[in-house]
Amino acid sequence: MSNSNRETDSGIEIDPVYGPDRLQNWDPKAQLGAPGEAPFTRGVYKDMYRTKLWTMRQYAGFGTAEATNERFKFLLSAGQTGLSCAFDLPTQMGYDSDHPRAEGEVGKVGVAIDSIEDMKLLFKDIPLASVTTSMTINSTAAILLLLYELGAEEAGVPLKQLRGTIQNDILKEYVARGTYIYPPRPSMRLITDTFRYCRDNLPNWNTISISGYHIREAGSTAVQEIAFTIANGIAYVDAAIAAGLDVDDFAPRLSFFWNAHNNLFEEVAKFRASRRIWARVMSDRFGAKDKRSLLLRFHTQTGGSTLTAQQPENNIIRVAIQALAAVLGGTQSLHTNGFDEALGLPTEKAAKIALRTQQIIGFESGVVETPDPLGGAFYLETLTDQVEQLAWDYLGKIDAMGGAVNAIESGYMQDEIEQAAYAYAKAVDSGSRIIVGVNEFVDAAPESTEVFPIDPSLQAHQVARVKALKQGRDGASVSSALADLEKCAHGGENLLYPMREALRRRATLGEVADTLRSVFGIYQPRG
Repeated sequence: MSNSNRETDSGIEIDPVYGPDRLQNWDPKAQLGAPGEAPFTRGVYKDMYRTKLWTMRQYAGFGTAEATNERFKFLLSAGQTGLSCAFDLPTQMGYDSDHPRAEGEVGKVGVAIDSIEDMKLLFKDIPLASVTTSMTINSTAAILLLLYELGAEEAGVPLKQLRGTIQNDILKEYVARGTYIYPPRPSMRLITDTFRYCRDNLPNWNTISISGYHIREAGSTAVQEIAFTIANGIAYVDAAIAAGLDVDDFAPRLSFFWNAHNNLFEEVAKFRASRRIWARVMSDRFGAKDKRSLLLRFHTQTGGSTLTAQQPENNIIRVAIQALAAVLGGTQSLHTNGFDEALGLPTEKAAKIALRTQQIIGFESGVVETPDPLGGAFYLETLTDQVEQLAWDYLGKIDAMGGAVNAIESGYMQDEIEQAAYAYAKAVDSGSRIIVGVNEFVDAAPESTEVFPIDPSLQAHQVARVKALKQGRDGASVSSALADLEKCAHGGENLLYPMREALRRRATLGEVADTLRSVFGIYQPRG
């Protein structure tokens, strides 16, 4: 790479040096403000980590509920401060473990949850009144939330004490990930029904985590990540207002989920710019009056797509850089990937190193002693402004198309991400982008690394459990509850109440999802 040709991952040209001349017309009060004050460039809280560190929330989930429960307890004993649950593909797609389409996938990329009985085992002996739980689930988010609520209720936990987050971000599934079930518009109904349900029943629950993480994993740039995600956020706010909710009734419980990659300064700029954009959107576009509605609170996960199977221990350093970017950018919670995740599920050793990475940053690095410690740096402030402007340019284009749903249905976002992913792959193949251990500094003989073992008996065990549940329950009562849900789906009432009753009577996740499939249909992407 020549000295005159330097760019960030988003293609922003980097000058040889930055000085005060780059910020000549810059208004620190308007662009920066103070931590905890609009436009929140410097953080959403006044003291940030001086008062409390971010939540260290390691993502975990595999096999059966019992196995994941053991991993949760291991992570909590190692100092983790919040739970984050991964679900297997059948659970994400609304199929029970005994469904033919679940064959070979039960418990593979997350935990299998078929019913309230599984959910109770998943959180057995875990203090739900004091631990916050994040669930990475989208198409079936409402079902998993209700199962969590019912399990807590049966364990005697007061529901108003439950705190946590469901991802519940269906739009990015159509853009980047693919675990959708229903078409976009009935899916949006489920989301706004969840907003209303939580407002009335679970006031401390974050109803959605609007996710740029998977958009980035699909190959987007940093600018595309925040632009497309905020466009989706605007669509959710529009839908909730159209459903009769006041913006300040639900916006304080919205949250975001960002990726963190290796370009440290662009990542920090991205986090800072995203806060500034969201505050402006909520105040100027939606007229939010509650200060909490303006806050872009976010979780960060280090970049899974940046991990390499070659020389996997190098990933420890990558994860540390990415975690540092998230902290310097003001994240509210953080997951650090295991170094072996390019090979399989993280082993206990890898999970502990990942958690220790966060703890070393939090307790040894000194970056937590003052909010936004890089604020005012010539390069960072210039980059923050540039990232913000490019994101606004995208938002303008999406608005001109009629919003995020139209932009998704037309394939615009998908095409932009595909082009960015192709450009990245070409740069790696040509060697103009160096990936250590992959296209440069390559080892002749790859080292061996322990890989997390998958128990082949897990599926049989889970299938037997769900069949036993179906045989032992009151079938007529379940059928009646599912019929009520079907009737509600044809009408306009809130879907979560009949869903809750069906699940309470021991209907399974797959049965509830099938009932909604029969009314809403299945989404077929463009050819």
